[in-house]
Amino acid sequence: MTRQNILVVDDHEPLLMAIRGIMETAGDYQIFTATDGIEALKVMDEIRPDLIIADIMMPRMDGFALYKAIRAREEWVSIPFIFLTAKAERADRLRGKELGAEDYLTKPFDPDELLIAVRSRLQRAQAIQEAAESQFEQLKQQIANVFGHELRTPLTYVRGYTELALEEVSDTEALQSFLSGIKRGTDRLNRLVEDLMLMVQVDTGRSMEEYRLLKQVYVDITPMLETVIEKHCAQAENRGILLEMTVEPDLPPVQICETLFVNALGRLVDNAIKFSREFGKRVTIHARAAGDWVEIAVSDEGIGIAASEIPHLFERFRQIDRDRMEQQGIGLGLALAKDLIALHGGEITVKSTPGVGSTFTIRLPAVKADSSA
Repeated sequence: MTRQNILVVDDHEPLLMAIRGIMETAGDYQIFTATDGIEALKVMDEIRPDLIIADIMMPRMDGFALYKAIRAREEWVSIPFIFLTAKAERADRLRGKELGAEDYLTKPFDPDELLIAVRSRLQRAQAIQEAAESQFEQLKQQIANVFGHELRTPLTYVRGYTELALEEVSDTEALQSFLSGIKRGTDRLNRLVEDLMLMVQVDTGRSMEEYRLLKQVYVDITPMLETVIEKHCAQAENRGILLEMTVEPDLPPVQICETLFVNALGRLVDNAIKFSREFGKRVTIHARAAGDWVEIAVSDEGIGIAASEIPHLFERFRQIDRDRMEQQGIGLGLALAKDLIALHGGEITVKSTPGVGSTFTIRLPAVKADSSA
């Protein structure tokens, strides 16, 4: 087992030696010491401790200032921190907890109390690290599986049809078919790239900045709904799906960034069309007032979603029964729709019955009469 590094910071030399003795006797610990915060930071430039025990009252840099300096460094954020002080004042405890310290010991302390605090903090940190690593590995595997399929499949179209076109260039009808296949592959790759770029824009705050710059108060959202209908009309016709829209009168105004809202709504409509598998089924966009909200519901008569899967619908890179459903995409559509609506201060809710259909509802806060854009 690897020895765990513990940094003890206190301006009282005998106490430093006492803690060193307690810890080294009790377990497989490597103890490092410093007499104030400035010295502690120099030690941490050389070694990364697994846990820090620091006095509050110290010269030059006290424990609170040391804590803030450590948490300001990304690589040190997760290191457990225990405050150690002779003062038992409630204000000190509250300040330490407010800063986020994992524990608080008052001098004079019992050796067993110190050991319990150290072991529990180290075990907790280890559990958090293992959970994070497990989730990260799972995410990497999901990305690898999805990307492996989604990148290879359209590239296979492009490469295969290009080779056939070169071989059959004299046949105009065949060439047209091959070029159509190439276009399908490149369109699919383009959607993949656009989704990944949008994910980055959401995570970096660029989409929020776009919302702040372009948001407007709309009294009538009908033209935006019509834009979405028009964009997906051909897709619906090709699948034999009826695409309809209803807007109730007297909707209150809503504050919207049109490009982001149309993007989000379009993803819900696209999803509804894809999962309406039978000819003659309907996909409906219905807008209505609901108290302090405006709701835009996208309903389909498709295959529905199991109740156990609904909590996972908006997770990134998550697809339900990908192989059975023969889905295309990388599992970002609904996640990005949720993120874009969240920028508007709204939310997306879901109701679904397997074999009957699903309804995804965008809820946007209505703009009150005395509110400014």
